[in-house]
Amino acid sequence: MSFLVDSIIMFTSQVLFFGFGWLFFMRQLFKDYEVRQYVVQVVFSVTFAFSCTMFELIIFEILGALSSTSRYFHWKLNLYVILLVLIFVVPFYIGYFVVSNIRLLQRQKLLFACVVWFTFMYFFWKLGDPFPILSPKHGILSIEQLISRVGVIGVTLMALLSGFGAVNCPYTYMSYFLRNVTDSDILALERRLLQTMDMIVSKKKRIAMTRRQMYQRGEDQNKQTGFWGMIKSVTSSPPGSENLSLIQQEVDALEELSRQLFLETVDLQATKERIEYSKTFQGKYFNFLGYFFSIYCVWKIFMATINIVFDRVGKTDPVTRGIEITVNYLGIQFDVKFWSQHISFILVGIIIVTSIRGLLITLTKFFYAISSSKSSNVIVLVLAQIMGMYFVSSVLLMRMSMPLEYRTIVTEVLGELQFNFYHRWFDVIFLVSALSSILFLYLAHKQAPEKHMNL
Repeated sequence: MSFLVDSIIMFTSQVLFFGFGWLFFMRQLFKDYEVRQYVVQVVFSVTFAFSCTMFELIIFEILGALSSTSRYFHWKLNLYVILLVLIFVVPFYIGYFVVSNIRLLQRQKLLFACVVWFTFMYFFWKLGDPFPILSPKHGILSIEQLISRVGVIGVTLMALLSGFGAVNCPYTYMSYFLRNVTDSDILALERRLLQTMDMIVSKKKRIAMTRRQMYQRGEDQNKQTGFWGMIKSVTSSPPGSENLSLIQQEVDALEELSRQLFLETVDLQATKERIEYSKTFQGKYFNFLGYFFSIYCVWKIFMATINIVFDRVGKTDPVTRGIEITVNYLGIQFDVKFWSQHISFILVGIIIVTSIRGLLITLTKFFYAISSSKSSNVIVLVLAQIMGMYFVSSVLLMRMSMPLEYRTIVTEVLGELQFNFYHRWFDVIFLVSALSSILFLYLAHKQAPEKHMNL
């Protein structure tokens, strides 16, 4: 009876997660598009629902909710479904919709979609060859074979996003990195933009007048009769055609300059608004957060470097380790096990909420940046694939943030994976991503004033 009740609880939560994914799809991703493929909507919502269910099971594990047999069953069921979706369903439909956008292949859409899926499976399977991710005990059809490969892709994505976020967050929040922008700078740039637009309009008027004159001369020449009139109309080019091409080139160059000036004006307006915002109480709060995150970024880069150089992976979760160090330093009586469980629960909850929120915000921005009416279905499926792999990998890495007694069932469900490899791989990719982001933002920050002066 308890298993039935537990299953009803899990099914109800999955329906709620599915509904939230459906609403997010309708009101955020596809709110500007009328044509909707319901299969895409269902696949995205199912991926979101089962991804969130994994986090729910982690919380249930810490709280001791549901029976252990029920949790184990739903862990297994959830993993099989999410792997089925990520490895078979989503890649197939990505191939199907890609082929559907190619006119030459539309008659054999199903066949070519299968070809795309088999190509994906080949590279997906070959991905596991260079990495020490499996135990020799695993058979070729074991679930560990699938989780390990999904984990490599997902951990790589997580590390790339985390590395960029750790650097970009303090850069965005801290007023120290803001350029000094005044109203006179914005007015000067707007005046330059208006002058450029006036030049474009005047040159386009010249082009229109020249074309009208050429059209009138052509009509006059057509009225001429006789053999020499025909020869003259064939051999001679219309007067003014050479000037037209030169003027058009000038217009193209001015239009490109106007686009750059417009973007720079928008950038200066946004910078000025950020300067005004940084003077408010909320702006000062985010500025303080920026300094905090900058310290965290430096610490994270330092620890990642230490872990890589000394091949080090922590065996104790950070909360328990931090409490033990504090208690030993202060020399006080403290129930480390009791409080580490509760603080770990809060920490894991914060990680889960921020991970889901951050990923959804990133997916929305990415979708609006590159989507179109034809490619939107494919992009949503790609985002669903990224989301599922991201969340599966989050469980792999979050295992280290849990106290030892709560890791057991997660380890049993995921199988005998080389967990230490994933943590080292995360550190390597995180370090590369963070250092590359620092270099990129430094060059962008340095070139911005120079670009403003040149314009």
